[in-house]
Formats: sequence, structure tokens, C-alpha cells
Amino acid sequence: MFGTSTSNSSDHVRLPGLLLLLVLGVILGGAPWVAELYLLDGSQGLPLDDSWIHLAFGQALAAGKGLSINPGELVAGTTGPLWTALVSFGALLPVGELVYVKLLGLAFYLGGAWLTLVLARLLGFDKALSILAAGLTLGTGWLAWSAVSGMEIPLFVFLSLAGIVLHLRERDDPARPPLSFVLFGLSVLARPEGLGLLIAAVADRTLRWRRLPEGELAVDRMGAGAGRRLATGIGLAGLAVLPTALFYLWIGGSPLPTTLAAKTYGSGLHAPSLRYLQLAIGVLFRSQPWMTILAPVGAVEMVRRLGTERGRGLLPVFWLAGFLLAYSCLSPVTSPLLGSFGRYVFPLLPIVVVLGCLGLQPLVRLLGPGRGRTPRRWLALAGLVLLFMPTLASYVEAVALYAHNVSDVESGDVAMARWLGERLPPQAVIGTMDIGAMGALLPNPIVDLAGIASPAVYTYMSRAQTAGESWQSGVLAFIGDRRPDYLVVFPDWLPEIERPGSPFVPIQSIHVEDNVTLGRDTLVLYVTPWSRYPLRRVP
Repeated sequence: MFGTSTSNSSDHVRLPGLLLLLVLGVILGGAPWVAELYLLDGSQGLPLDDSWIHLAFGQALAAGKGLSINPGELVAGTTGPLWTALVSFGALLPVGELVYVKLLGLAFYLGGAWLTLVLARLLGFDKALSILAAGLTLGTGWLAWSAVSGMEIPLFVFLSLAGIVLHLRERDDPARPPLSFVLFGLSVLARPEGLGLLIAAVADRTLRWRRLPEGELAVDRMGAGAGRRLATGIGLAGLAVLPTALFYLWIGGSPLPTTLAAKTYGSGLHAPSLRYLQLAIGVLFRSQPWMTILAPVGAVEMVRRLGTERGRGLLPVFWLAGFLLAYSCLSPVTSPLLGSFGRYVFPLLPIVVVLGCLGLQPLVRLLGPGRGRTPRRWLALAGLVLLFMPTLASYVEAVALYAHNVSDVESGDVAMARWLGERLPPQAVIGTMDIGAMGALLPNPIVDLAGIASPAVYTYMSRAQTAGESWQSGVLAFIGDRRPDYLVVFPDWLPEIERPGSPFVPIQSIHVEDNVTLGRDTLVLYVTPWSRYPLRRVP
């Protein structure tokens, strides 16, 4: 299904090349894990509280409690339900949850690089350029960061690339059943951006390009058979997505996850944000500067090939451009929708690499091997060094950042959760904005001030803003109604909690030096005026 030969060539990437990529991938993808073990003296952790959120939901699923943080309170709190379901198996395996999620992410990271190679072959790359594209993908710092992060990024990359590869094969052979749409549907369950990929695939499947004798492009009307296959594909994607959407609608009143509301609060449709585009393209450029520059050239080449034997449609172009344009229209003006360190954009990087290599292809052919071309070989070697240098520099930076991220989370959220675990009765209710480590490491009920597990907080925030007050006032009103026993918050995020006369008394504080990961540098534990459970004394 995903072989490495092109549709018009029997030339394969041989086993030694694939083994080289596998070894390279294990080294590059495992390096952040090794750096983490070194920095934490053999301990392990995760680089984001969001990673711990997946773990907390996974633990509940494995225990038969459903998608929940608090027992008996089902919540549509994950944007990656498929990844959360896969993570849940870690609670049942003897290797431990952290080792399991890192190995799982590493496997999808390697699979994504392999599918990059397959996609490159389908677009007509020779073996060397295909291996170059896969190698650049493996060496992309943000993708290596994601590999062992416990996040859903490697799964989404794998499913999106697998769907694109199968889509191109089905496009070349209309007799094939539209199974790519199953993968696109599953990609929606890995990340909500998969819906955009599904729409792009429908558009690409609908447009049938033909080159007129005078060289102009024409679009043929879709035949009845092609229309039926497309409708079947959309139906298959719907079957993959619909059960989860209906479940979310049932428990949350919306087919969309509460996590999406948490990330997009205060946003709405608007004209494309140039600031968002600048920041998103900056994320891509930082990891792959040459490929980001060359990607538009590759996109033009895909357009130039339309209607010819080498034409493969425009799905990679639609996906890349459509993602950036759609998010630029959805992104909140005050806080661009990029995710921590721009992680929402990370899945675009293999497409940027492939399009960039497509734009690089004429130069590669010019400097290709042959008799009497020794100077060209030296030029090719110099070009490779020049091509890989910024990628390597970005990779080293990403590895160091990953270890720093894990250290920050361990020193902040995890340290507070472990401190409370020794002292806090399991019946005590904790109000917090970082529910991941608290939910995964403690048995206590959680009141989520960020709204993922307690979406009702948004009603309070909106009510306060309608009354001309700050959204923080709404959070305090929510706390007053829910009455948790303790609060674990960043006071800089909720400054009104420390105003003169505040009923909340700080009893423990953790300051994270040189923090680049957590929402703020100082995490404080407060006892509330209605607390029912005193902390136990610990020798």
C-alpha cells in the first residue's frame, strides 16, 4: 500500500538506505530522551502539562472510568482522542506509562519519516533526493522534540502523511477504493486540524486537471463514478469521526472538544492575521530555513505539472496553504493560535520539506553524479553541508530545549503534585489551571480553572466581561461557587487572588528558575476559607 516506488518507475529505495534512515531516526529521535535522563539524573518526565493531561485521561480510560479527570464526570477534554486512547494502554503495561508513550511517539516519528520518503518517490524524486527529504524530516528539531514528548504530534504527522500518500495513489488509479478518507478521518481524531486536511483532500479529488493543446489548464467535470467514490470516501471519513463527535455532543453540548475552547477563548472569524502568518512561518523557518524558502518554488512546480503525466494534484499545497490561512482567520488577536513553542504548526514541517526538496530538484539534477564531474560533486557536498547546517543547529537547540522543558515541568507542576501527594487527603478538592500533573499523579477531585475539565468556567468569565469586569473576576466567582479546598495557581495569572483582604492564604510556593515552559515562574498553593481537610504533617 505504501511502497517506495513511483507509479511510473520500478526504481526502489533499497534496504540499506532504509536501515540507515532507521538508525539515524532512532539516534535523532532518542537524543531528547537521553538528554532528559542526563539532566534529571536518570528520572523521566514530560515537557508540557498537556502531555500529562493525556496521561491523566489515559489512566481514567484504562481504569474503566471513561474520558474523565474526576470519576463520574465525563468531559470532552482532549483534542486528540485517538492519541489518548492509545496512551491509555500504558497504564496496563509493565514498562510504565512514561516509557510507553515515549516509545509510541518515537515509532510514529520514524513512520512519519518513512512516509516522507514514500511521498517524495510518488512526486518523482530520485532515490538520493527522497532519502534527503526523509533525512531532513528526521533532523527537524521540532519533530524530534515531539517524538518523545507524550503529545499527539507524531501520530498526526503519521496519519496525515499516510492519508496523502494513499490519496495520491488513489488519484492515479480511480479503480482503488477511497480508503485514504479513513486515514483522514482518523487524523481528525488525532488533531482537529485533520478536518482541514479532509476538506483539502475533497477539493483535490474534485478538481480533475487537463492541459489544453495551447498549454492552458482546464478543469474537467467529475464523472458519475468518481462522484460516487468521493461520496463513499466522505462517508468513510464520517464513520471514523462521527462516534466521537456524537459522544462529545452528548457529554459537552458540542461536537468540539473543550480543549479547543480553552485555546480559542475570545477568538472568532476575522480577516487573515498577518501577525499569525508571520509567527507561524517563523516556526517553520526556524527549523527548516532553506526548505521554507524553497517550498513556494515546489508548490509552483506542482501547479506546473498539472494536466501532465507527472501531475499529482495539489493536496500538499492545499494542506499547507489552507492550514496557515484558516488558522490566521481563527487565531485570537491577543494570543495567536500556535500552541506551546508553535507546536500546532509542527505537523506541516514534513510537507514543507517535501515541497522544498521539489523546488531544489533542478539544482540537484544539475549537480548529480557522472563522469568528469568531480567539481560538481564537491559543489554538491558543499551544498549538502550548507543545507544541513541550520537544520542541525536547530535540532541541537530543540534537544536542549526539550530537556529544559521537562525540567521546568518537573520542578513546578510535578513537584507541587508530589508535595501534595504526601500531605493532602484524597477527598480534598484542588482548584488549578494545570490539571495534567495534578490529575495524573493525585487521586483528588480537580476543579479546572482553565476550563478543560470544568468548561463551566467560561460562562463565569463571559458573564464578568459582559458586566464590565475582568475575566479573572469571573474565575474568582467560579471558585467561590465550586469551593475547592485548595488552590494551586500562578498568582501572576490570577493576580486578584493576592489582593488586600483576599480570603486565600498562601501556604507553599515553588519558584522555577529560568522557566521557559510553565505559564509563570512561581506556583503557589493556597488554602481556601472553606477548606475541610487540613494537610497531614510529614517528617
